Amino acid sequence: MTKPTGVHVYSEIDRLKKVLLHRPGKEIDNLTPTNKERLLFDDLPDAYMAGTEHDAFAEALRDSGIETIYIEDLLADVLRDSEIRASFVRQFLIEDAIDEVNIDPMTEWLSDFSDARELADLLIAGIRNFNGAMPLKLPQPPPKEQLMLLDPLPNLYFSRDPFSFIGRGVSLSRMYTNTRQRETLIGEYIFEYHPDFVGIPRYYQRTYPYPLEGGDILVLNNRVLAVGVSERTNIKAIELLAENLLKEDIGFRYILAIKIPSKRAFMHLDTVFTMIDHDIFTIHPEIEGAMEVFEFTRKEGRIKSRLKSGELSEILARYLEVEQVTLIRCGGGDPIDAQREQWSDGSNTLAVAPGKVIVYSRNHVTNRILEEAGIELVRVPSSELSRGRGGPRCMSMPIWRE
Repeated sequence: MTKPTGVHVYSEIDRLKKVLLHRPGKEIDNLTPTNKERLLFDDLPDAYMAGTEHDAFAEALRDSGIETIYIEDLLADVLRDSEIRASFVRQFLIEDAIDEVNIDPMTEWLSDFSDARELADLLIAGIRNFNGAMPLKLPQPPPKEQLMLLDPLPNLYFSRDPFSFIGRGVSLSRMYTNTRQRETLIGEYIFEYHPDFVGIPRYYQRTYPYPLEGGDILVLNNRVLAVGVSERTNIKAIELLAENLLKEDIGFRYILAIKIPSKRAFMHLDTVFTMIDHDIFTIHPEIEGAMEVFEFTRKEGRIKSRLKSGELSEILARYLEVEQVTLIRCGGGDPIDAQREQWSDGSNTLAVAPGKVIVYSRNHVTNRILEEAGIELVRVPSSELSRGRGGPRCMSMPIWRE
């Protein structure tokens, strides 16, 4: 069978054929008690076990007939061109706020790597600030108490966030925190130079002024997107996305902006709400009921918005053109089970086909309820992966769905 090329994502649930991942590695070992909060972690995962669990996740995808592509491999492909490599390295260092006088010598050293994959892995892992980590003396050595010379990218295994494929194009995120903005630089170079993605339309740019992250974007069908108004995505960003996306030749007609609470456990829409079948969703009970939902659409050549009233289930049924939708509560609605399993991403499922989803094995209550509703589950281990506050959907960026 010929493998699909390009980008084709018009659904959250149609059979998944190709997905983009990042296997967590040495960047996790560069998290410490003193930098973890700045790098958006609540805990220190075990890098070896996180990698092993991620391998099980990737194997579960492949067992379902899904091709797995890795961000680090795509970046290495791009960095094999010496001119592109030098340009990328320089910008990567600048965006990590490396001292200006150190930029040139570090760029020269990193650009001289003979193995592009080794370079990609090093840039993702970060560079420790101690003797022997670098084979050159810097004009302005950082102070000894600064543990990292170049910060790691420990959040990269949540490949959903730096960019989001929509239809045949991509929304390249403007991240809420500078800590994650270099992840989008990797995306920018891949979409600019990698032969698999050159020329795909961009519906949002990393240079736009308002934050918009991929975990807030759900492609409900070929007409409707849901986008979370969250801690990390601004309503003005959704207006810009609508301006670029809601065009007749692209096909999408509506964006539903769904406001969710601004709190750590609810950082993105997909941490509290995912689609698992044509008329079935997971949901955290704290966002159930009447909500602020704004419809964005294009009328008479202009983007217009209006507040939609009613229960979330009613609004979804109307736009999906189904009689009703079923909302399956994380933890079954029990306040203790819901909080515990929401913390370990019980609502964050990845649909690999209608009614078939990958879930974390640890969310026993939610998983039992999903099975009782007729959903087929593929369980994957997550004791270390879940410490980063993201689930199977967070760890995957679909490239192609049937």
